[in-house]
Amino acid sequence: MSTQLLIGGRFYSASAPDATAMAVTDGTVVWLGAEAPGRALHPDAEIVDLDGAFVAPAFVDPHVHVTALGLQLTGLDLSAATSLDAALAAVRAHAAAHPDGLVIGEGWDQTRWPEQRPPTVAELDAAAGPGRAVYLARVDAHSAVASSALLDAVGDLGVASSALLDAVGDLGAGYTRGEPLTAEAHHRVRAVALAGLSRAQRDSARAAALDTAAAHGVVAVHECAGPEISGREDVRELLGFDHGVAVRAYWGQAVGSAEEAKALVDELGVHALGGDLFVDGSVGSHTACLHAPYADAAHTGKSYLDVDTVTAHLRACTEAGIQAGFHAIGDVAVDTVVAGIARVAEELGGPAVAARGHRIEHAELAGADAIAALARWGVIASVQPGFDAAWGGPDGMYAARLGAERAAALNPFAAMAAAGVSLAIGSDAPITPLVPWSAVRAAVHHRTPGHGLSPRAAFAAATRGAWRAGGVRDGVAGTLVPGAPASYAVWDAGDLVVAAAADTVQRWSTDPRSRVPGLPPLDPGGALPTCLRTVRDGITIYTA
Repeated sequence: MSTQLLIGGRFYSASAPDATAMAVTDGTVVWLGAEAPGRALHPDAEIVDLDGAFVAPAFVDPHVHVTALGLQLTGLDLSAATSLDAALAAVRAHAAAHPDGLVIGEGWDQTRWPEQRPPTVAELDAAAGPGRAVYLARVDAHSAVASSALLDAVGDLGVASSALLDAVGDLGAGYTRGEPLTAEAHHRVRAVALAGLSRAQRDSARAAALDTAAAHGVVAVHECAGPEISGREDVRELLGFDHGVAVRAYWGQAVGSAEEAKALVDELGVHALGGDLFVDGSVGSHTACLHAPYADAAHTGKSYLDVDTVTAHLRACTEAGIQAGFHAIGDVAVDTVVAGIARVAEELGGPAVAARGHRIEHAELAGADAIAALARWGVIASVQPGFDAAWGGPDGMYAARLGAERAAALNPFAAMAAAGVSLAIGSDAPITPLVPWSAVRAAVHHRTPGHGLSPRAAFAAATRGAWRAGGVRDGVAGTLVPGAPASYAVWDAGDLVVAAAADTVQRWSTDPRSRVPGLPPLDPGGALPTCLRTVRDGITIYTA
């Protein structure tokens, strides 16, 4: 056996909140307490002096698109573009620096530009050069713009670009001349764009994404793959990619029977059939499905799955013993998922449904009845506080799309937690950055009063809750207690505090005798902790 004794630290542990030392044997936490007894109990241990650093359970991000994140990190990142002209200049510079091959860009958001519109096909052609294939995904990845050359290449999938541009013009198919590609048209063009990447490009992107995760104290991610997102080849390659950050893969494809569910899991090697199994799209791309029309568009969005399809998928996965899940953002989409769960619970029993730990991704516009139903059937809500930080508030994109009243109902984290819904906090990277402390802070400082979580609840949702969302229900994963896996991160952090939610009365003592572990302060605009080391099951996977 091999034992390490970490000394001189501050540990986030419910069992020993005042501990200054922790012993780890063969990848398992075996003891926490004061340094002197630690040395006496483990005289032969390797000593690791933390020099006052903060040690906490490592993060798990339950909603990531690994290759897409890596492409943003290694390629054309448009998330910082402050105008249409700036975005086109970035395309022009990237195309000049990389004269061959496809130009892929991620992260543009026209709602933050003074022009308030995306690039046109003609503008992309002019920026990248004649005959250059360009694919630029909007920040939410539910719409995109493409150059003429890439639209021509769609013919490789059996649909000529002239047909796409001229014959397919209705909102349901996803193409309207002069507007970004959405829905089926976007999925088709995205597939052609991603097929243009080499294996070396994909592997380079994966390495960059997982390295970034480890550098932010993340030891595991949940890849939300699917036929419309990344494709079979990508998920197979990702699962075979060697890296210290663990990958749990979700595949977003509906099935109709338990046999079909098992066969699909076996074929792809994935862990579950959920994640981004789209019931609808996104608010920013006007494709989230709503009961009432958008405030700035004369339609109610896009529905990809009906109640019958949702029910069949849930039934099949429940019977097969496979975790299922759905992407649902608008109120119609959330209600569709809830209706499907209700049918399956009536057929197979509530305990059978709850035992699978099925998931709903985002659940942004979930009403009180839907929240109660999710809690009743043990459905886990995988949520992204970074969405509210980026687009919430009275002057944000949500308010522009939905109106102030509906926008204020989005992302009701406190109501979910109060109802008993198990929350898992993630990023949906590259939609929002894979920076867990930033997501935790966004959950605490929600833009809508009353929707925020306490720091302890938010941190738990990004650690214990995220492990649980991935089917780990051993009661110790995501904690630092004896018997827990030694998956932790070491942080350079200032003074620790014990605080309530940002919009509630302070209710926890900062006195160490309260036995409540402290967390770094999460004040808006303040510096977040810096990761010094990330350890998964006792093995260091990142060192600053």
